[in-house]
Amino acid sequence: MMSYGDPAALSWSLTEEAAEPIVRRAVEAGVTFFDTADMYSDGASEEITGRLLRRLFRRRGDYVLATKVYYPMGEGPNDRGLSRAHIMDSVDASLRRLGTDHIDLYQIHRWDAETPIEETMAALHDVVRAGKVRYLGASLMHAWQFAKAQYAAQAIGGTRFVSMQTRYNLVYREEEREMLPLCLDQGVGVLPYSPLARGLLARAAERDHPSRTPRAIDEKGTWSRVVDNDHDVVDALRAVAADRALPPARIALAWLLDNAAVTAPIIGATRPDHLDDAVATVGLSLDEQERARLETPYLPHVRYGYE
Repeated sequence: MMSYGDPAALSWSLTEEAAEPIVRRAVEAGVTFFDTADMYSDGASEEITGRLLRRLFRRRGDYVLATKVYYPMGEGPNDRGLSRAHIMDSVDASLRRLGTDHIDLYQIHRWDAETPIEETMAALHDVVRAGKVRYLGASLMHAWQFAKAQYAAQAIGGTRFVSMQTRYNLVYREEEREMLPLCLDQGVGVLPYSPLARGLLARAAERDHPSRTPRAIDEKGTWSRVVDNDHDVVDALRAVAADRALPPARIALAWLLDNAAVTAPIIGATRPDHLDDAVATVGLSLDEQERARLETPYLPHVRYGYE
């Protein structure tokens, strides 16, 4: 739901009117998990998410609503991070914007090096006990940080994280080293974001043609981090997709879904066909030879985005 918000805050955001037919199509296709964050479009994404889901579902219990906390939502010293003060203020603000009495999955958006993790986990446990949140999740961080947070929760008899939302796709597989094995061992669900590498894997673009999507233009490539070797992976993806007579996006998503650690990739649909590719991937499996063709060109990447 990050793609839906206020175009004045993010130029590439879709308005509620533009988003509704896409979200309606998702609901009709059986999608029940919707992910947003308080900082997306300065809260507008949460507002749109709440209104759309109330219109499109008959009962609150028919869908899973996820949001996040960490990034600045104001200018004050307590308007950011994972302090008790910010968590308590933020969860209430998110509930108001979402128009609901509880959040199914409340995720910490990043690791907060300035706040003791014991304070964070105690505050998160309190919002669960208060009935404002049903389950807790985390997002992009180092595996040792995630393990430390889980231990801190256990040490105080608190609520542990049940999910990890992290960057993972065919051209960025660094999470296979530690985070995915940790989650698989501990029974933590993995929710990969950017499963199509911001469109790189959907377009199967040529090497000399950088992304010209509205978001890429707005961010001037700040977060794309495409390296030369990524195009070797894209070439392999294009070949496998051609052999299957399928769009590259479906092959890339099928590769993710074949991973035992992955629960549900999070896609950002701004056109109906984006959603169609995702839905059509369910039930699509790759054989060992196809997986090897896709995986062999990959080379290690510098990790990023943890700050």
